[in-house]
Amino acid sequence: MFKKWFDSGLKELKKAKPVADKIEKLSSSVAALSDEELKNKTEEFKQRFQQGASLDDLMVEAYAVVREASRRVTGMYPYYVQLLGAIAIHGGNIAEMKTGEGKTLTAVMPAYLNALNGLGVHIVTVNEYLARREAEGEIGDIYRFLGLTVGLNIRELTPDQKKEAYACDILYSTNSELGFDYLRDHMVLYAKDMVQKRGLNYAIIDEVDSILIDEARTPLIISGGAKQNQNLYAAADRFAKYLKDEDYIIDIESKTIELSESGIVRAEQMFRIENLYDINNVTLLHHINNALRANYIMFRDKDYMVVDNAVLIIDQFTGRVLPGRQFSEGLHQALEAKENVEIKKETVTVATITYQNFFRMYKKLSGMTGTAKTEEEEFREIYNMYVVEVPTNEPVIRVDAPDFLFVTLEDKYNALIDDVQERHEKGQPILLGTVAVETSEVLSKLLTRRGIKHDVLNAKQHEREADIIAKAGHKYAVTIATNMAGRGTDIKLGEGVVELGGLAVIGSERHESRRIDNQLRGRSGRQGDPGYSRFYLSAEDELLMRFGGETFKQRIAMISKLNTDKEATKPQPLESKMFSRFVSSAQKRIEGQNYDTRKTVLKYDDVLRKQREIMYAERTFVLTEANIEPFVIKAIESYIDSAVAPLMVQVGKNKFEINDEAIHVTFDGVLFVRGTVDKQKLAELDEKGIPAYLKSLAMHEIENKKAQFPEEIFNEFLKVISLRVIDTFWMRHIDQMSELRQAVTLQQYGQANPLQIYQKEGFNKFREMTLNISKDIATYVLRAQIRVNSEREEVVKNTKTNEGGELRNKKPSKVKQNHNQRNMPNWKRR
Repeated sequence: MFKKWFDSGLKELKKAKPVADKIEKLSSSVAALSDEELKNKTEEFKQRFQQGASLDDLMVEAYAVVREASRRVTGMYPYYVQLLGAIAIHGGNIAEMKTGEGKTLTAVMPAYLNALNGLGVHIVTVNEYLARREAEGEIGDIYRFLGLTVGLNIRELTPDQKKEAYACDILYSTNSELGFDYLRDHMVLYAKDMVQKRGLNYAIIDEVDSILIDEARTPLIISGGAKQNQNLYAAADRFAKYLKDEDYIIDIESKTIELSESGIVRAEQMFRIENLYDINNVTLLHHINNALRANYIMFRDKDYMVVDNAVLIIDQFTGRVLPGRQFSEGLHQALEAKENVEIKKETVTVATITYQNFFRMYKKLSGMTGTAKTEEEEFREIYNMYVVEVPTNEPVIRVDAPDFLFVTLEDKYNALIDDVQERHEKGQPILLGTVAVETSEVLSKLLTRRGIKHDVLNAKQHEREADIIAKAGHKYAVTIATNMAGRGTDIKLGEGVVELGGLAVIGSERHESRRIDNQLRGRSGRQGDPGYSRFYLSAEDELLMRFGGETFKQRIAMISKLNTDKEATKPQPLESKMFSRFVSSAQKRIEGQNYDTRKTVLKYDDVLRKQREIMYAERTFVLTEANIEPFVIKAIESYIDSAVAPLMVQVGKNKFEINDEAIHVTFDGVLFVRGTVDKQKLAELDEKGIPAYLKSLAMHEIENKKAQFPEEIFNEFLKVISLRVIDTFWMRHIDQMSELRQAVTLQQYGQANPLQIYQKEGFNKFREMTLNISKDIATYVLRAQIRVNSEREEVVKNTKTNEGGELRNKKPSKVKQNHNQRNMPNWKRR
């Protein structure tokens, strides 16, 4: 009764039934259409949508058309229950459909309907084999028959092939490839190289619980590997130690240090470059700044210690050493160079996102799986999706036997193998489910000793695995597989297997998630077939040891002894609802803990998500906008305002104490060429006049550069600088946030809220980064010279994903600089 009142999935199912009835009524009239008339329906639907009809208005007719097209193309006619699932999926929900109920065919109806708006539909699978099977097989043929294009997105495609795939009405892809394409799109150097140009419109996720729950804590990471720049640290350190007092300026209050004009000249002489502030020298300048800070701002035995040839950070609050921690942005390596100890390789995370935040960016999201109800709360709270339990087409007649519980692993395995042998001798196919690879190897050895031929599969899904799983329903087949193996592939029963009782699924232990156990059970008893399932447990299983320990084992041993017949030659299993409840309770507790962990990860990642969206939007604007001069001017003005403000302190109503000398030092010879800022002029201006004067100098410099070169070349100059600066600082910021995330976890021991500290510090770091971006854009635009032969380059090259794939942006070919052409245009298109 309570379930009927509060189960949102039941309400959705109730609403779906009248719609499904209407689709059923259209079946005869749609069946009377010719192939040509059926195909023409797609264009008719598109026109009606453009004329104001909603997708909901078109759903009944569209589903009826797809249903008939499926019959003609594949011979499969979607059942009534599949219509219910398709309606639930279109509503942005999860259709829970048991194994063998035809989820793949069910998804065709909402995918077709949602493709009519021209924005594209992404169907997400757990592996490339399944994506290819649907896109290139008979499921893809249904779409093609109806006039829609179907694309396949896999790792080895070139950017041009990916663009073609993403332009299709229906795109089949893995979850990881979609996420990496999103990250790579915000690293490309030219707008034409972006592949997800239509954005993230609608996704239907197959095995939605696997992707959005099991993999939710795994972030997608593109990294640049280890930087090969130890020599640059050493060179920058030698340069810093060579400087005289007049070659640098230290601000004691802010603990910052910068080269003076004479220091800049010395740097250009030592490193044999013409302009330290040229865009090509951004990395060198970063290393010099770190070397300056390491040598003149940081002090040994105060800020850090050197112990056993390693630099260790000293916590400024406690005075204790922080082992395993490093200063970020290469400062730690600069200190190692200063102290002449081994310089560790600096690694870089270029881009990262979690599956949770990636899929929440879709305008509409839905999914399907055989097992989702146990995680319904998480789907509802995080993804705003209800789980709709779709009834089976035929009643489930599988026998789910009670668990067998033994005292030791040895007793359990022996009893399990006895059961397998007995069933194998009759010819009944058996699927042995394991939680770990180690368990599958143990069972394989035991089966080999008994002379039972079998196949062993692990969770590394590939084409051969799917084929073996598909044949696992034939007579005498014995298959050992991890509980997740073969998702998306039905185990169809071979000839004569029904009479033997169908497929027997035997679990070697319980998984910490009930959902995974249900998934394993669901491999048997599809479409009204007979089947059997049982789990074998022992008090030494990891799950039971975690929650019961030795005390539980001793009690089981005692009960087992009491229940065992004295004449029995083998240990007898225990069957009890009490034990089943204990196991179920342990699983629920672990599921709750895992949910809390995923929620915490999401809360932390949400901080970075907001920052990522701002930075990616800014980068996309620079990449795609024809003229970014207003963007650059805004950055210059923003930096001038932020740099001038601390040097003009309000001391009364409309009264300011202005430090003209500090303003002159800050801007003349740093932002502007020395001699540009008139000290006398500064003395004559008030708090409003000074920023206006500095901005006018900046505009004058920009107008001078514009006058020398064609508009296209000047705009490319601005884009090269802006992209390089944004990418450099964003990449550093990601690393900083990662280190901050690790650091704040220690705060909870001091009764502080680590999340609040992370949010506050993350905001401060982001604000600091945006100011630094404005500063560097302003500096490089005003100080850099425009030359003939520079082009856009990645900040980090040879980037790789944490899935093993490589970033596909090619390394640009370099052209040697002709230093005699200092004032010639420096940018050319590739």
